[in-house]
Amino acid sequence: MTDRPSVLFVCVHNAGRSQMAAAYTAHLSGGAVEVHSAGSAPADSINPAVAEAMAEDGIDISAATPKVLTAEAVRSSDVCITMGCGDVCPAFPGKRYLDWALDDPAGQGVDAVRPIRDEIKRLVEGLLADLGVQSVH
Repeated sequence: MTDRPSVLFVCVHNAGRSQMAAAYTAHLSGGAVEVHSAGSAPADSINPAVAEAMAEDGIDISAATPKVLTAEAVRSSDVCITMGCGDVCPAFPGKRYLDWALDDPAGQGVDAVRPIRDEIKRLVEGLLADLGVQSVH
């Protein structure tokens, strides 16, 4: 058992938005938050433009791999944040759900990914404050 809050980020391919959110949450919380990400239809690999945009901010997600969303992942998380997966995400009573309306970086170049990355970072900083976790940056 852990007393750290657990957050699950979910998008369709788990190759962009949810990976960026998970990486920022892990990085900015300094490990104070248990972080997971998954996709309802995971891609084969991380979006290269997303990896490049995150590297520009000093975070390497190039080794991350998209994972499939499971009911157990949702059940074991305190907060589930969806990003465009719609009704595919399972819902369980007593869980906190948020939906972040973000553009999908799929098929976009790094110039289009940067504003999505910056918005995700802003949202993660707000989430950490809401969870009572001080950002390390």
